[in-house]
Amino acid sequence: MNKTHLLGLMILTLTMLFTKPTLAQDFSDIESSFFQASSQIGGYGEMHYNQTIDEGGNSSANLDFHRFVIFYSHAWSEKWSFKSEIELEHNFVKNGQGELELEQAFVDYHHSTGFGFQAGVLLPSVGLINEYHEPPLFFGVERPTYSKYIIPTTWFGNGASIYGSLKGFDYRLVLMEGLDGTKFSPSSGIRSGRQKGYKAEATHPLVNLRLDTRQINGLLIGGSVSTMQAPDTLNGKNITNPTSLMELHAQFTAAGIYLTAEFGQISYGEPAAVNDVSSATGYYIDLGYDLGNILPINGQLIPWIRYNDVNTAASTNGSDESIVSDYHKTEWLVGLQFKPISEVVFKLDYGKSTPENGSATTSFNMGVGYMF
Repeated sequence: MNKTHLLGLMILTLTMLFTKPTLAQDFSDIESSFFQASSQIGGYGEMHYNQTIDEGGNSSANLDFHRFVIFYSHAWSEKWSFKSEIELEHNFVKNGQGELELEQAFVDYHHSTGFGFQAGVLLPSVGLINEYHEPPLFFGVERPTYSKYIIPTTWFGNGASIYGSLKGFDYRLVLMEGLDGTKFSPSSGIRSGRQKGYKAEATHPLVNLRLDTRQINGLLIGGSVSTMQAPDTLNGKNITNPTSLMELHAQFTAAGIYLTAEFGQISYGEPAAVNDVSSATGYYIDLGYDLGNILPINGQLIPWIRYNDVNTAASTNGSDESIVSDYHKTEWLVGLQFKPISEVVFKLDYGKSTPENGSATTSFNMGVGYMF
């Protein structure tokens, strides 16, 4: 082989070596371009039969398609997407009956496992049910009383958040519209103060921080803190009520066992704005077992039991201490749910609710729910 041929071979070899990474990079670019923008539709719903009987034997019953929800999402790329949820409650909206709500509508930027960003109508991270409240995901025809009067599920509003997972912890930090302090009360706590994104007062935002960890297989442990200065202008007042909600939650699911526990406390910095109530507290415990583990059943058959304790006026800063017992209520529930598939559930439960001051009420509920 002469020098000319050898030189040509060397040039050809070097060209192939140096152009190969470029070709590989080009292939990677082509591969990444395989992502196609796409949209998805989902949703959930539930129909309830609710019967109550007071100590005098008086009975009432209702049949209600409680919620019909459509979820729509669109992904522009692997990182950028949009998610939304529209909810119709009680079949129709007319003359103050029923509700039609834009419960979620936010742009999501998922940069990596450690960091993401959301902005729009979103849900703060409080408790186990506020963000994930599809009927197949919780026991009981109705959501726990705790998840109504301590954590005002479903709680949503305008705002932004960052989220991610770092060193075994899931975190989420939310900055959103605050609560209307004029609507706080000893009977319903902060629930009526939700602004729901409608021309929300924005000079007193709410900050919500949540941490969760799953260090043990099947066990979720976490908690959150939400704090704000709630404006109160009722009856000529012009004050802000420093309000906070602290909650802890745990959920264990393994070997057919389902155990859930939540505890929460609302604290008011200006008790005079809530009829001298300074705090509200509550907790509940659920325990269930999937009989499908020991019986030849296609699906999940889960008997369960719940104890619930809620006091929306747990402590006061005034002379009327009787209000503490006026709004204290305990509740026992036993139930059974059957899930032929994971997205469909049939439920029934029986319970007794006992106010500290007042007459007990017995309830019987049946329901069907779905998600997709």
